[in-house]
Amino acid sequence: MTSLSSAVALPSSCRARPAGGSRRARMVVTRAAASSPKLPNGRRLRVAVVGGGPAGGAAAEALAKGGVETVLIERKMDNCKPCGGAIPLCMVSEFDLPLDLVDRKVRKMKMISPSNVAVDIGRTLAPHEYIGMVRREVLDAYLRSRAQSAGAEVVNGLFLRYEAPKEPNGSYVVHYNHYDSSSSNGKIGGEKRSFEVDAIVGADGANSRVAKDMGAGDYEYAIAFQERVKIPDDKMVYYEERAEMYVGDDVSPDFYGWVFPKCDHVAVGTGTVTHKADIKKFQAATRLRAKDKIEGGKIIRVEAHPIPEHPRPKRVSGRVTLVGDAAGYVTKCSGEGIYFAAKSGRMCAEAIVAGSANGTRMVEESDLRKYLAEFDRLYWPTYKVLDILQKVFYRSNAAREAFVEMCADDYVQKMTFDSYLYKRVVPGNPLDDIKLAVNTIGSLVRAIALRREMEKVTL
Repeated sequence: MTSLSSAVALPSSCRARPAGGSRRARMVVTRAAASSPKLPNGRRLRVAVVGGGPAGGAAAEALAKGGVETVLIERKMDNCKPCGGAIPLCMVSEFDLPLDLVDRKVRKMKMISPSNVAVDIGRTLAPHEYIGMVRREVLDAYLRSRAQSAGAEVVNGLFLRYEAPKEPNGSYVVHYNHYDSSSSNGKIGGEKRSFEVDAIVGADGANSRVAKDMGAGDYEYAIAFQERVKIPDDKMVYYEERAEMYVGDDVSPDFYGWVFPKCDHVAVGTGTVTHKADIKKFQAATRLRAKDKIEGGKIIRVEAHPIPEHPRPKRVSGRVTLVGDAAGYVTKCSGEGIYFAAKSGRMCAEAIVAGSANGTRMVEESDLRKYLAEFDRLYWPTYKVLDILQKVFYRSNAAREAFVEMCADDYVQKMTFDSYLYKRVVPGNPLDDIKLAVNTIGSLVRAIALRREMEKVTL
């Protein structure tokens, strides 16, 4: 998922940094590979990637292309995760995604306040710019098939556990339930199997079994609830290039509700960390807010799934590491995770390829830690700032009104979309930055005053 809030009011020093490591960093990784032992008998490094979403698919493809023997295990080949499905423009080119994967090119967005004040967003977009809307089952299947074409073995199975090696440079034993075409696609049954690998990449989502085995620790999580709604064709025209986001205590006390367009339907959903038991009540409120625009629609699918709220305390142990949701790479405030999942999977795989000298040497924990250090260097400021923004602007309806008010500013919109679409530092105009800071303070002051007046009315 994603929202306009992914960069609102961020100072230039805290916005997303450019993707890709420095030449010096890559050279250090390559030199480190020469110190690790060469694999015997000319065999290749073998890595298990557990999970076939964007993180697992991207990791498996990069590993296979880099000369590493790769096995990708995915439990559900038709995975339909309840996800808004928004991807930044840079992901299309960076991951060479075919345009027919993109259901809709969103160029218009409406941010709707608790009092139903609607702000149109997208005025600053260039004609070629858009937010891509994808269906996860389509995107995930494509990335898995591309990994398979690159040489990765894709297995329909449920990861159960792994056994750590008892000696240095020994093998990890992966235990899983294997499913064939006649089984229930990873739901029940299956044949218990195991195989040995040199390293494991946990890309198995918020409920990661790999994370549990490695003692990665717990994290707070949100529950996302989404309904896919088939609406009449005349109403679908409204959502052809438009997405909507609703904020307010009615739709979520700490997140937002959304209506995102897909190929022939809309995804209507919401999420919450603090009031998980009330998620269906919040979903009903989101439907009510969008009632006039989705009236006559038929619910064709209902989905729910946990979404991590911050990175896990531990993301690497020996030659086992985590990527994507398993690592906790979902941003606060916006709930964006698809790009960061694919990016972390690829960065992790590239570190393994470099550290193992294209699969000819044993990889070491230090190689995996290089991936973590580089990922944190690039994106940690973004995660921290969005955490602060969520605490400031999602704490009350009055603050949300102020937030929507800020979103009407063209400068805010431009800085936000540039940061989101390209995941890079957006140099701001110092004068406009000062103006934005003043307007932000003004909006917050008005929000505080409004909240006090509302409290008087309710006493």
